[in-house]
This record gives sequence, C-alpha cells and structure tokens, in this order.
Amino acid sequence: MPNKTTNTRLSLYWKCQFIGWGIVSLLWLYIALVRDQFTIAQALINYILDVTICIGLTHTYRLVALRSNWNHLGIKKLIRKVVPSILILAVLFMLIMNLKTSVYIYLINDSNTFSKNLLVWNPVLITGLRHMSIWVLAYHAYHFYIKEVNTAKTNAQLSVVAKQSQLDNLAAQLNPHFLFNSLNSIKALVFENPKSARRAIDLLSDLLRSSLYEKEHTTISIAEEMALVKDYVELEKLRFEERLNITFDIDHTLENFKIPPLSIQLLVENAIKHGIDKQLEGGTVDISVQKKNDHVGISVKNPGNLSKGKHKGVGLKNLKERLLLQYEGRAEFKVETPSENKVVATLMIPIEN
Repeated sequence: MPNKTTNTRLSLYWKCQFIGWGIVSLLWLYIALVRDQFTIAQALINYILDVTICIGLTHTYRLVALRSNWNHLGIKKLIRKVVPSILILAVLFMLIMNLKTSVYIYLINDSNTFSKNLLVWNPVLITGLRHMSIWVLAYHAYHFYIKEVNTAKTNAQLSVVAKQSQLDNLAAQLNPHFLFNSLNSIKALVFENPKSARRAIDLLSDLLRSSLYEKEHTTISIAEEMALVKDYVELEKLRFEERLNITFDIDHTLENFKIPPLSIQLLVENAIKHGIDKQLEGGTVDISVQKKNDHVGISVKNPGNLSKGKHKGVGLKNLKERLLLQYEGRAEFKVETPSENKVVATLMIPIEN
C-alpha cells in the first residue's frame, strides 16, 4: 500500500506535469491564434492536445525509468540511458505534432499532407529536443536531490546504530566472564611468561581502544577489520591455548573493500563463544573472505550446533539492522548448519558499482 510520502510525491508530480506543460503550451496557443489564424475553439483544442502529447511522452519515459530503476544508476550509466531517450522523445514529439497538424489540415482544408509532414524533419524536432531535455534533466535532478536527502537521513540513523553497536560489542567483550578469564590468563602468565603477559595486556588494551575510539565511521576496510580480529583471536588463544585454532582464507585484492565495523569480529566472537567453548577438545574456526559474483562473501565456520535462541542475541540483531539500513536489503546474513557439528555464519556484502 502506498504510504503518505509516496502519495505526496505523486501528487506533486502531476501538479508539475499539468502546470509546467500548461505554461509551455501557452506559447503555442499564442502562435496558433496570431500566426496561424486559428479560431479560439480550434486554438483551445490544439492547446489541450499539445499538453496531452507532452504529458503522455514524458509520463511514458517516467514509467520506463521507474521500471528499469534508472534513478538508482550512477551518473555515467544514467547518461548512457538518458541521451538516446531524449533523442527518441524528440523524434516522437516531432512525428506526433506533425501528425496532429496533418489531421487538422485534412479536417479543415480537406488536403492530404500526411506523407509530406511525417517525412520532413522540421524545427519541431529542435523544439522537442529542447523541451524533452529540460524535462528529463529536471526529473532526474529532482530524484538525485531526494536520494541525497534520504542518504543523509539514513547516514544519521546508521551513525546512531553503529555507535550503539560499538557499545554493545564492548559490553559483550567486557562481560564478567570474558574479563575474568582474560585477566586470569594474564595473571598466570605474569610469573610463567612475563613477555606473553605484556603482550596480552597490549592486546586487551588495543581491543578496547579500537572498540571505543577507532570505529566512528559507518564502514572500515577489511584489512582494518582483520587486524582487530587477529588481536581478538590472539587474546582468546591465551585462554583456550591448543583448543583454539584459526585458519584464514582472505582474498588480498579485497583488503580495501569497505564493510560495517566489527562485523567479522562479531561472527568470530560468536564462533568461539558458542562453538569452541562448548567443545571439550576445542576446534578450528575458519574465516573466509572471497568475491562471489557481485558480492563479497564473508563466512565463519566453527564446530557446534545451532541451539534455539543462541544466534538471536543483541549483537547479531544489531548487525542485521545495520546491514538493512546501510545496504537497503541488498546485503544478506544467515547462520546455518551444513553438516553435523558444523555451523557457518555468512555475510554477503554487495559490491557497489
């Protein structure tokens, strides 16, 4: 069901159509009365036909543009669509106007000028080019403006959600269980291996600093995200030791690709918390980042099983909301069990053209 905003825009569109073409056609009404010596009735009929023809052509263009999603194209791709469309509109404008003139001459003077008028490329073509160009450019300029306004609103929402996600992520990392185990691991290392203890303190410090201060943008590069993930994994290995193994399969050509911050880290954290921690013998977490058609596929595999509710926490819910806001439904996230004792979390991030 169309919402209030859609109805308001549609109403504005039709108002602009009738008022705009009505004003433009006044010049042609004047020419019909003064130069062509039309009667008032004939001039008014001609005026209504002119407005109808222009609205019909431009509205047809709008329907094609909407159906083909031209308003979502970049400037270069849009230009490749717009230029030939303007030419086609101008030619159609000329042919229809000439046909209208031929019908008028035939009805008034009983003279057949159809072939002559339809084959002559006259100044009406220039008029059509001028007016259709103005209309098409104005139409897309308006939609670019609306798109920018919506983008600004979305970015404002996204900023709030991203900040909340950072706080949620930090809270999850600083829960008593996590902090207790990390500090206990560090405490044990102080006497056994002071060098490793210092390293563990540095890792914990870097992890907290990254969560608090360094992720203020709505996206970060995969390289930056993976640096955070590796710090997190190294810290967790202090607790799990040989029970935790990590494998990386990263396409290095994607290192500069932008993704939502803390997204991979969240998947790895869930894999360790709900997978490795539940296995007596531990296991391996496989992290993969590869290009898949027009998406970047990020997957995190771990041993374990899907339990009711365990993959519906605040962190994953927050991640889904960020993906929905940032990619408008074009990103995908799913958690599934492809085989026994194996869980795979997958992110599919669209590659913007």
